[in-house]
Amino acid sequence: MVLRIGSLDESAESLDHESTWLLGHTQYISFGAPRTSGKDLLVDAVLHVRCRYLKAGDTPGAARCAAHGFHGPLPPRTRGVEQPRRLGGDRFRVVSAQAMTELELKFPPRALPVVELDEENPCSIAPCETADHKRGSACCRDLQVEMMCRKGDEQLEPLIRSRQSPYLCKIAREADDAIEAEMISACGYLDEPGENCTLHGRYRPDGRTAKPDLCSEWPPKGKGMHPGCIFAPPPVKKAKKGASDSTAAPKAVQPDLVESS
Repeated sequence: MVLRIGSLDESAESLDHESTWLLGHTQYISFGAPRTSGKDLLVDAVLHVRCRYLKAGDTPGAARCAAHGFHGPLPPRTRGVEQPRRLGGDRFRVVSAQAMTELELKFPPRALPVVELDEENPCSIAPCETADHKRGSACCRDLQVEMMCRKGDEQLEPLIRSRQSPYLCKIAREADDAIEAEMISACGYLDEPGENCTLHGRYRPDGRTAKPDLCSEWPPKGKGMHPGCIFAPPPVKKAKKGASDSTAAPKAVQPDLVESS
């Protein structure tokens, strides 16, 4: 299918960041080369998400369709070709000038030696989880995709809507030519444990940050957070039933004290 990356009305720097972010999620998506169409930057892609109606058959290696009753051999799960984003050392594959490019992305030089503390990434230890109940770096495995599919397409739209949840879910038509959905597909810039972003703190040769700016644009407070997100505001404690007005009043007028307790 075809995914929309962004609009050509945006700056070239913004499109590079959006393209690098989207084309980085390679776990269950195989990407082609970015291309332009009208005022949009698009990319051909294969989403490796099984049909929700594909069920195991009565015998080993057999499968059946729960929607139409067809039977046959269980098809192998597809993953697509390898799409390395980390090439070793300071070499990475990112999008530059609307094309996937190999670049050397270094950390900024330091005038004095810095002793780095051995601290864990807060996102890797938080009880934050995606819809498949997998914890750790949920924001690096969960993404929104905009699929180009015209209204009335009797072949593509049913195929999209029949994918296995939660790996492709929350499908909604936002325009006559596009469908939005949420997909789980881990980012290829994560380190081997799958916890830390290897682009963090690095810069492109032209001085721009290597890490896409989308990774730092948090949703509005209380909106779009994963369950257990370490950055979500703590719930405000409610006054116990039967408490007197004099006891409940301080909690109502001093919510900050309640949240920090």
